[in-house]
This record gives sequence, structure tokens and C-alpha cells, in this order.
Amino acid sequence: MPQSAYLKPKTEDELSLDHIKSLLSYYMDITSKTGEQLSWSYSESAFPYTLIEQVDGDIWFYLKGKQSDYRMIIIGLVDSKLQIVLPDQSTHGDKAKANELCKFLANKLQADLTLFNGRTMYYAKK
Repeated sequence: MPQSAYLKPKTEDELSLDHIKSLLSYYMDITSKTGEQLSWSYSESAFPYTLIEQVDGDIWFYLKGKQSDYRMIIIGLVDSKLQIVLPDQSTHGDKAKANELCKFLANKLQADLTLFNGRTMYYAKK
């Protein structure tokens, strides 16, 4: 059964898939710089996915795993929330990486994050 996590920003101004893609690009950039400092290809371990865009719309996209430990994470917009979905074929590695990405995105968007286990983390400033 698929599992979902939700991010709900306080303002909907930053809630677009283009903005989410730019944040993921920023994440890939900072992890590659960390790898350069450590003389290690950390970016391949920190973001083992390829971003695949939907052809006929801009409601969702997915991250396809580059390694056998990682298969797929789907990211989309639903009812003014960002939804991160782990399909049935997702692995434990996908779930761990999705939790990490959810926390990163929630911090950058100042959003309330409902995790896959139903618990909520509040990153929005009060």
C-alpha cells in the first residue's frame, strides 16, 4: 500500500513544482560541494535519483533511483499541499531518503510536515 507525506506551507506563494525542483537542484548542489570538501563522491549517495518530469502536465513528477537500493519517489501538488508518495515498489532506502528530503523541503518552505507515520513536525515560524 502506498504511503504519503504532506508539506503544507503557511503561504502558497512558494508552492509550485518549479520551485520544488529548484530546491532539489540546490540540495544536489550543496551535497556535491560537501563531497568535494571530503574528497568523496557524496552527491551520488546523498541524491541517488534522476528527476523525471511528466510530459502532459505539471501536477507531479517523480524521482527514479539510479541504484538497486532506490527505486522511486513521487512528488506532486494536491489541495494546496505538497505530497510525497512512496509507491508499493519503494524500498527502505527510498523511505529513508524521502524522510530526509521531506525535512529539507519543510525547512526551506517553512511548512508543516506530516510524515509517513502520521506524526507532524512544525517548521513554520509562529
